[in-house]
Amino acid sequence: MGYDVARFQGDVDEDLICPICSGVLEEPVQAPHCEHAFCNACITQWFSQQQTCPVDRSVVTVAHLRPVPRIMRNMLSKLQIACDNAEFGCTAVVRLDTLGAHLGDCQHNPKRPVTCEQGCGLEMPKDELPSHNCIRHLRSVVQQQQGRIAELEKASAEHKHQLAEQKRDIQLLKAYMRAIRSVNPNLQNLEETIEYNEILEVTRLMPARVTRWGGMISTPDAVLQAVIKRSLVESGCPASIVNELIENAHERNWPQGLATLETRQMNRRYYENYVAKRIPGKQAVVVMACENQHMGEDMVLDPGLVMIFAHGVEEI
Repeated sequence: MGYDVARFQGDVDEDLICPICSGVLEEPVQAPHCEHAFCNACITQWFSQQQTCPVDRSVVTVAHLRPVPRIMRNMLSKLQIACDNAEFGCTAVVRLDTLGAHLGDCQHNPKRPVTCEQGCGLEMPKDELPSHNCIRHLRSVVQQQQGRIAELEKASAEHKHQLAEQKRDIQLLKAYMRAIRSVNPNLQNLEETIEYNEILEVTRLMPARVTRWGGMISTPDAVLQAVIKRSLVESGCPASIVNELIENAHERNWPQGLATLETRQMNRRYYENYVAKRIPGKQAVVVMACENQHMGEDMVLDPGLVMIFAHGVEEI
């Protein structure tokens, strides 16, 4: 829809008036044959009902419309218009082509972001400030945080429960192995063999090459970790070591050679020496300690760790 003619200083040339809305042309377009000009929004709405020129009824469609000539655009841009926020106290009169820039800085704009100075510091549109209540806002923030804390506590409790079950299973297995060894001394190393074979299951993943180490994610969020964990499980990784690998995906559990941005920058030349396996379909790799015994102790973990990248992983 066009601009209200009453907002302009002086007379406006009739060629700059939209024949549909009777306002000054806004985003004007022109019918190529009859050369009648209209607001883009006005003529688009008109065409939803009939495919003719509103002035002379000649056949016109949206596809026929063209930009108005430069001379008409120049005439429009030079018009002097009152600010949209005149009713809120702005007395500025600006050129039409600078109206957008003015509105972005206009101190009378009711939607201009302002900060509450009563204590909560919330940023909001200016016209919402009179009805703003700091206590109500802070109470809402507290409720949101309490809900988040409850979710985290629930997730933590579930995680602890899973760890407790795994530890119980391991203890039972070890007790079983001790009972077997007491009967058959030839099985002394069976427990270690089982654990090593579990690790070998992970190393069957396809070898991978990291092309951009700078994309390493040092603090993956819970959702990302869950996606990687599910992919590991689906690829056949034994459940007994999945959680350990996922825990080692976080910077807080990385070895000293990766633990800080500074150490990672210092050790970049060693990264290409890692033996890494790609987690199927994900921008992540598994680095197993049993395959990286050539690396220094400050660059590996037992049994291994998951490295996640924003980009830059490919199978060899």
